[in-house]
Amino acid sequence: MHDEDADGPATGDGSGPSSAAAAAATARARAAVELAARALAEASARTETLAEFVPGRRVLGMPRAPRMRVVGPVWRLGVLLLDADGRLYSTGRVVRAEKAVRRSVLAESVAEQRAYRAAAIRGGIPAGASVVFDAVPLELDADAPLPGSGPLVLTTSIDGSAAVGVSWNPTSPDAVLPLESYLAERVDLLAHPPQGA
Repeated sequence: MHDEDADGPATGDGSGPSSAAAAAATARARAAVELAARALAEASARTETLAEFVPGRRVLGMPRAPRMRVVGPVWRLGVLLLDADGRLYSTGRVVRAEKAVRRSVLAESVAEQRAYRAAAIRGGIPAGASVVFDAVPLELDADAPLPGSGPLVLTTSIDGSAAVGVSWNPTSPDAVLPLESYLAERVDLLAHPPQGA
């Protein structure tokens, strides 16, 4: 069980976990990620398209409209994305692919969303498909400290043990769940969606 009083984000004041504790934590996290990817694949859970936004540019003097370059299918698990090879990403921006429609738009944000939707279509993504872009790859490596600004954090207990956690609410730094628990809950929801969802 996760002890909310005992665990907290690792700090840079020397009270963080030892390298052995961090290595053990990342090994457990990698195993949980691999288990999640297998479970989602076996359940044929719904995937979304991970893409990279390619801005408009000129090619041989001709203008080329912005488009999305497909990276591959991913499962969206809240603040995390997971692919079939067990790679994790932070969830970036999400749009639904949609053909461009000429409309007078007052809000710049609405026009921007429409432009991204049209860029997905130009990238060959079918209309209506969910597209995730601006996703940042996340490394689970004991030799590379987890970034403090991303959804993955390294937590430590009073006894010096460590665990990888997920900061699932950006507005609340204390909203951290153990990665194993977070993945288990999200995988179950995606593999067995509630009726009517």
